Amino acid sequence: MTSRIGVVTFPGTLDDRDSLRAVRIAGAEPVSLWHRDKDLKQVDAVVLAGGFSYGDYLRAGAISRFSPVMETVIEQAKAGLPVLGICNGFQILTESHLLPGAMLRNNHLHFICRDQKLRVETTDTAWTADYEAGQEISVPLKNIDGRYVADERTLDELEAEGRVAFRYLDGNPNGSLRDIAGVTNAAGNVVGLMPHPEHAVEPLIGTGRTDGLGFFTSILKKLVSA
Repeated sequence: MTSRIGVVTFPGTLDDRDSLRAVRIAGAEPVSLWHRDKDLKQVDAVVLAGGFSYGDYLRAGAISRFSPVMETVIEQAKAGLPVLGICNGFQILTESHLLPGAMLRNNHLHFICRDQKLRVETTDTAWTADYEAGQEISVPLKNIDGRYVADERTLDELEAEGRVAFRYLDGNPNGSLRDIAGVTNAAGNVVGLMPHPEHAVEPLIGTGRTDGLGFFTSILKKLVSA
């Protein structure tokens, strides 16, 4: 049976179709999910795609956190459902308290769009198992509220527990503390990151590389072996 991976669309989501395409390229069945629908249509995993949901009013992701679909996502994520939050999706995950920390305006106060080198810090998650610890990858980055912050105690806990998923290399693009580009929850089923792996899954788009495809093949292998 083909694994089904849902991609949520909120008002202002921009990268849902790219995420659905990435799911399809990896070999899973992409399923479109609407923010006002609590039904996840029996998907095996969920992607919260990038964009500017609700125009990033109040704070990025703050309104989307209260969308009906998130009630189900939060409940099922706590029960083990794999969830990947990309850019705005990462912001929604922090607002939902499925991941620690918060996302603030870039320290230079400008929107940034560029190819970004990352180091994979852990493969012990549902979304990173196809990489190697320490592997360097390059995927597009585009945000204005991308600065990851948390108190020192939380940062120390993330470091000690191996929950920093990715770090920025070759320069910190937004002032994120400790160069953190992505984190995971303790169980490893929920991962959030600011860069966009869905834009680096085939040679003709994005970076011209396929460094982001591993996110989607990782979850597929995880679901098949479950």
